[in-house]
Amino acid sequence: MSARGWRLLGGWALALLLALAFAALGRWQLARMHEKEHMLAAAAQARSQAQAQPRPLLLASDPARVQAYDWAEGRGVLADATVWLDNQQREGRVGVRMYCVLLPEDGAQPLLVDAGWWPLGGDRALPAPGCPRMVDQAVRGLLAPPPAEGLAYGAPLARQADGRWLAVRLDLPAIAAALGLRTRIAPRVLRLDPAHRQGDTGVMLAPGQRDLDILPNTLTPERHLGYAVQWFGLALAALVTAIVLTIRSRSR
Repeated sequence: MSARGWRLLGGWALALLLALAFAALGRWQLARMHEKEHMLAAAAQARSQAQAQPRPLLLASDPARVQAYDWAEGRGVLADATVWLDNQQREGRVGVRMYCVLLPEDGAQPLLVDAGWWPLGGDRALPAPGCPRMVDQAVRGLLAPPPAEGLAYGAPLARQADGRWLAVRLDLPAIAAALGLRTRIAPRVLRLDPAHRQGDTGVMLAPGQRDLDILPNTLTPERHLGYAVQWFGLALAALVTAIVLTIRSRSR
């Protein structure tokens, strides 16, 4: 085979490898799109249970429903602890989410309760409110998987000077150990009903900006679809480039 033939063969091999790699990335983006569409549909179905038949808080400990969504309500006692989750975005602003630890009265595992989002100023001082101490509490909302941890590096949480905890990710075993809990924390968190405000059936949690958005810090299905189209477009471009270069080489 001539030198030109070897160059053409090498060029096609490179083009095929690039096309396969780009197509694989496109397929991964499509898979993520379908996964998040399923998450949104499951959360919407759970919210439809709000006026029907809420589930008990005990369901938060069900290992078979770790990635599921359920509308639940119940009562419990708030532990003397406040955990702030850092780097939480809302409408383009950076802030923190306040989590309280609820000890359900039905004897279920301790449960993290998402009490809402708070903005952070330039000095990054944590908001003044905190979780009430050892208060009997009525709660209702969406049982959901905790926020994704992302890249896990460094200590998951650190104690602040005022005794509250600032976490960079919700590492449930680490939080349970730091708070001195005798049992594990339930694998799902309770996203409080935005309509469940102070004064409703004994709610005493400080009213942060609450929502039931399950994709606050991640890409939406539409964004994943857009990235998939881009990757497939690059795969097609690699093949078209190889064809054009082959035609030009033969014409010369």
